[in-house]
Amino acid sequence: MPAFTYSLPLRWSDQDSYGHINNSCFLTYLEEARTRMVQDLLPAEEAERRRHAFVVQQSVIDYKKPLDYRDEPVSVDVWVVACRGARLELGYAIRDASTTYAEATTKMAAYNLETVAPRRISEVETDFFARYKAA
Repeated sequence: MPAFTYSLPLRWSDQDSYGHINNSCFLTYLEEARTRMVQDLLPAEEAERRRHAFVVQQSVIDYKKPLDYRDEPVSVDVWVVACRGARLELGYAIRDASTTYAEATTKMAAYNLETVAPRRISEVETDFFARYKAA
């Protein structure tokens, strides 16, 4: 599967009283990896970015195993499950070399923040996301 992989350091403040990474931090990890993946796609001008935004409609996380705080980073893999019309669905795995700690999906809508309305995914965006499409 052609995934984008982001190496993410864990923060001491991410752990809960049990020494595990708090489940709420996993959503932030997904957002960080997704944002890094699309950096090259984002237009340079802020106004253009607002016209070509994506908004999260739904996030689902399946926690597989507790992630203990440690100095070593984890990898967050991101891939495209579906990209058509105005909808983008991404899949994720938060893992290291031996363990998958969580799997997730995010459903997003292509959105124009200036008109406050959904929009179609452009051909440029479709081509960009095609390189991360799951087989």
